[in-house]
Amino acid sequence: MEAPIEVHDLTVAYRKKPVLWNIDFELPESKIIGLIGPNGAGKSTLIKAIMGLLPTVSGFVKIYGKPIKDARKRVAYVPQRESVDWDFPTSAFDVVLMGRYGNLSLFQRPTKADKEIAYESLKKVGMEEYADRQISQLSGGQQQRIFLARSLTQNADVYLMDEPFVGVDASTEKAIISLLKELKDRGKTVVVVHHDLHTVREYFDWVLLLNMRLVKIGPTKEIFTDENLKLTYGGKLNLLSEMAEKVGEHR
Repeated sequence: MEAPIEVHDLTVAYRKKPVLWNIDFELPESKIIGLIGPNGAGKSTLIKAIMGLLPTVSGFVKIYGKPIKDARKRVAYVPQRESVDWDFPTSAFDVVLMGRYGNLSLFQRPTKADKEIAYESLKKVGMEEYADRQISQLSGGQQQRIFLARSLTQNADVYLMDEPFVGVDASTEKAIISLLKELKDRGKTVVVVHHDLHTVREYFDWVLLLNMRLVKIGPTKEIFTDENLKLTYGGKLNLLSEMAEKVGEHR
């Protein structure tokens, strides 16, 4: 079977400055995969390159053996919350319904079935009572739930999520990880950019350790070790470990 995501010899540069170097990996199906690395490691860049949102210097990406342009309907993308214009005058329901647009032909309006799917997705993230609320009036955690609901309406096979836990409360984080596990149980592959080292073993089946280059990739129990984290973070690891311990003490 073709891998859900195959990345081969991928190099990406901004203004001729390389951000990712010669990235090679394949991801397995039905796993939740944490994309882990320091700030500036290229995690968001990798997600965007997989989506075909950035030009590449070399290499290629395949989704189930096909280039992204031929497999876009199989991929759902949840961007960083701060990259979205939340002042845009639209309701929570309309944002979620936008996830169905990839299944519509040009000028076709959403059907009753599309609207039912959107509403069911709102219910799954516990936001049905906010369906008519303007998105600018929602809290950060509620906005993140809306974007997650939008991705659910796509009924994709691969979900790419850029820092979905940033700026959300504990109940929202718990709801999100519960949904990700449900997606995995349905055979979906989920890739999550994540910063909290304290929760990596709890949340992820696999990890991809990145710092401009691929450091290590594989099952969390085998790859998420002090030695590999030092290779990934260098001298920053001690500080991060101390911060993770403090977070653990307050949970």
